[in-house]
Amino acid sequence: MRRRAKSTVLGALLGLLAVAALLGGCSKQLEPFRDAPRAATNTSPADVITMPDGFSNVAAKCDGPNRVYVVYHGDSAYGTVAVAPNDPRCSR
Repeated sequence: MRRRAKSTVLGALLGLLAVAALLGGCSKQLEPFRDAPRAATNTSPADVITMPDGFSNVAAKCDGPNRVYVVYHGDSAYGTVAVAPNDPRCSR
């Protein structure tokens, strides 16, 4: 009987630890973003170049005097950013 009590207590402790670990992992999703402060947001539309299947798409827009290009592939988690400084298409 004593052995059963020890295993019950041990099982309860392990269960509590598992619940605490799950709740601790979920708290990260509730945490607000800790981004750097920003002065403004550029909400102007981007020029989007859609490529055939299997190739990455491109979006480009002006940010001040610079032209910013973002290469992405659908909703994938990867992409590339390139900046063309002082692009003549971007007004100052």
